[in-house]
Amino acid sequence: MLDVDGHAVEVVAQEGRAPTLLFLHEGLGSARLWRSFPGDVATATGLAAFAYSRLGYGASDSVSLPRPLTYMEDEARAFLPRLRRAAGLDDVILVGHSDGASIALVHAAVAGEGVRGLVLLAPHVFVEDVSVASIAAARDAYARGDLRARLARHHAHVDVAFHGWNGAWLDPRFRSWDLQRFLPDVRVPVLVVQGEDDAYGTRAQVDAIASQVRGPCEIVMLEGCGHAPHHERAAETRTAVVRFVKERL
Repeated sequence: MLDVDGHAVEVVAQEGRAPTLLFLHEGLGSARLWRSFPGDVATATGLAAFAYSRLGYGASDSVSLPRPLTYMEDEARAFLPRLRRAAGLDDVILVGHSDGASIALVHAAVAGEGVRGLVLLAPHVFVEDVSVASIAAARDAYARGDLRARLARHHAHVDVAFHGWNGAWLDPRFRSWDLQRFLPDVRVPVLVVQGEDDAYGTRAQVDAIASQVRGPCEIVMLEGCGHAPHHERAAETRTAVVRFVKERL
């Protein structure tokens, strides 16, 4: 556990050389739900790895609900800089999945000092109908299926973890959420990995990022892959990330 201005934050880390691979999890993820992926990439590159559970997730301290609709921007602008200072992470490559990829983009744009590059797995920068439909289906699975029980194995405050994410995305006001204004200020190398069968976002997200960031951007589209390429197509995703780190950074 890491103390960040009085908040207890769950951390999973592996030693290595700089820059540190800083892993930012998805809307229902945590530091430990990355499983072996951070360590595998760290071992293959020789870099250090650092994953943390955002407040309300994993074993980290809880937060009050509802989350503000700006929760991803807030994490990127306010909390992530404080966590980096607390952990001494001055030199990083951000590896984000889903919500974590959105946070990584904003952080690189507005507080990007010490950010060498971005690896974005299934990122989103605006709301699509497919995203809302899949998140509504998750709400039903949480209320009437076994999703709550499965998530409770990984989150100390499971209702906060779920409803903080689900409630924000399903708020009608969230339909206007859009991060594209940040993209021109992203000037570091970017790798985007997207599953062609992602139920939470389409190729339009990838194209928006690739056409608007100012740094070099590589795209890897994976056939037969959904929203979690680092789990569903772990070998290909790991290979792409390791190659990107070694060639670009």
